[in-house]
Amino acid sequence: MKKVVIVGAGKIGSMIAELLAGSGDYSVTVADRSKMQLDRLETSRPVNKVAVDIVDGTALRRLLDGQFAVLSAAPYHATRMIAEAAKAAGANYLDLTEDVASTRIVKQLAAGARTAFIPQCGLAPGFITIVASDLASRFDELHDVRMRVGALPEFPSNALNYNLTWSTDGVINEYCEPCEAIVNGQLRETQPLEECEEFSLDGVLYEAFNTSGGLGTLCETLAGKVRNLNYRTIRYPGHAAIMKALLNDLRLRDRRELLKDILENAVPITLQDVVIVFVTVSGMRGGQLLQETYANKIYAAPVGGRVRSAIQITTAGGICAVLDMLASGDLPQSGLIRQEEIALPKFLANRFGRCYSMAPPKSNANAA
Repeated sequence: MKKVVIVGAGKIGSMIAELLAGSGDYSVTVADRSKMQLDRLETSRPVNKVAVDIVDGTALRRLLDGQFAVLSAAPYHATRMIAEAAKAAGANYLDLTEDVASTRIVKQLAAGARTAFIPQCGLAPGFITIVASDLASRFDELHDVRMRVGALPEFPSNALNYNLTWSTDGVINEYCEPCEAIVNGQLRETQPLEECEEFSLDGVLYEAFNTSGGLGTLCETLAGKVRNLNYRTIRYPGHAAIMKALLNDLRLRDRRELLKDILENAVPITLQDVVIVFVTVSGMRGGQLLQETYANKIYAAPVGGRVRSAIQITTAGGICAVLDMLASGDLPQSGLIRQEEIALPKFLANRFGRCYSMAPPKSNANAA
């Protein structure tokens, strides 16, 4: 039985604990600075709970001594401290961050590490990167890679057409920070909430717009190999316009704590959500211009005796699948491991990765 520490006892951390403890193959410790948060944590099998302030690097390193891995489900601004403690303690490191600056730090720490450093193991970046890489590998020449992901309320009922399903800090960060893209073969920095587009899937109209971090390390990996590469977040129509008014016109991008307080006290949490994964790749194969598309919807479902949101299931399922693959020797055992290095068939065959197969994915390949 491998010993692991999960840092963060929130919505995603609790789901990770449920999956790993429920498997019977991992001894799980959940760490959080909030004793109240730890007290609220309930899993179908017992886990260890430790109140620790991750700002205290010495205490965190002691906690990680002798552990197989640490999984960070903490806010993105804690990434560096947890990764540094993991390297010092000799523990494998996995996180869910979408923050570009934090990932750069993890990549630096991975250099020369005796253990594996695997950032961005969630949904986006994470699973969507694995899907895009798999589709791209089927082409002789890549033209366009378009990645779209959204975690949406199944029953929108407010002006934002949105409910909180994930980290509020994470949502604000991806709406405020610069985005990466490849445009006509050149790496570009683009602005969040811009380049809004509309599309229909299963008869439902959505919008998608630039947000930060969703590409992970794919820009670097596909540099010089693709004409256009971009990532956009999916929402219901009208959401982007309201968020631009809040962030730009009311200047709440400069007062993020205030915006967080407003959202968490005005926008309800919901467990009735749907995760949409929509990836389209086009290019040349066998002398023909072809397009392949992966589209899937994952819904909330019971896990461990209680209903879990789709974003909990998919995000936790992603990082748990990667941990499982690392533990079984299906991934390199040291240094930086990028999401695009993970084989999609093996990921989907994993007991935790199967959550993405709960609804049969739609895929097609046709001449563009």
